[in-house]
Amino acid sequence: MSSLKPTHSIQVRAFAKINLGLSVFGKRADGYHEIHTIYQTVALHDRLEIQLQTRRGAGSRAANAGDIRVVCDDPTVPSGPQNLVYRACSLWKRARAFRGQVAVRLEKRIPAGSGLGGGSSDAGATLLALEHLTGERLDQAARLRLAARLGSDVPLFLHGGRVLGCGRGDEVHALDDLPRRRCLVVFPGFPVSTAEAYKALRRRQTLGLTRTVRPPSISSFGARPQFPLADWEPAENDFEHVVFAKWPELARLKRRLIRAGAEVASLTGSGSAVYAIFASAPQLLCASRLVPAGWQVFRTRTLSRAEYRRLLFRE
Repeated sequence: MSSLKPTHSIQVRAFAKINLGLSVFGKRADGYHEIHTIYQTVALHDRLEIQLQTRRGAGSRAANAGDIRVVCDDPTVPSGPQNLVYRACSLWKRARAFRGQVAVRLEKRIPAGSGLGGGSSDAGATLLALEHLTGERLDQAARLRLAARLGSDVPLFLHGGRVLGCGRGDEVHALDDLPRRRCLVVFPGFPVSTAEAYKALRRRQTLGLTRTVRPPSISSFGARPQFPLADWEPAENDFEHVVFAKWPELARLKRRLIRAGAEVASLTGSGSAVYAIFASAPQLLCASRLVPAGWQVFRTRTLSRAEYRRLLFRE
């Protein structure tokens, strides 16, 4: 009869991302939209504690739902298969033929439905933590395929830093990091449905209210003005057309942040969060006073790839 070995555990940070420009093109054959974007990780993060119990003599015993347990300090976050952390554990267990138990405690700080990639980051951090705990690492290509099965944004969190995203966002290419900057992230308190934002943007494309739906080649990507590859520069996000039309208060906030001296200010992802990049702490502090009362304000900073990797597992 199999028995459980003592528990092994690890704590990991799951960092948020912002989008430094985001272009949405036509639908692909798989039903997803083709996008081009630059992701940038920031220091705002969730925390996860992951525990493993391995089985002695498990033989061919099949994994079951009781072998994975996810609890979260936010009661609105699902704990079952709808949760990306749960799904990450399930896929990893099958990929590694792991027959033990996985328990995850999740502390949320990244708002859901904000465009900051919180759920995707939690899933990516879970994959990295499970490999770190067991020492059993998938090769890079297999790890990226596994992450892409979980969601379009998950692969970027296997890299961290500044990352080019293509395809449906899951084709990722590490870029050189820019100098560290202060980052103000503002969450208005309501989420934006990504699916609804895509539908609204698609209607604009059908009416010819946006530019061509044919994506440019990767070789011409850096020449497009909405994608700052060489420095911190203004970045354009196609979702602003539809999100700002519905919530003009977000557009007003962006204009205020730019007037306050932001090098970049934009919606992140499909929203609802707006971020601004500043060269100095006094600028960021002054800008934070422009945020409407009751909105969540996060004062954070950009993370390079090296910092991202170093801070993932630091206590």
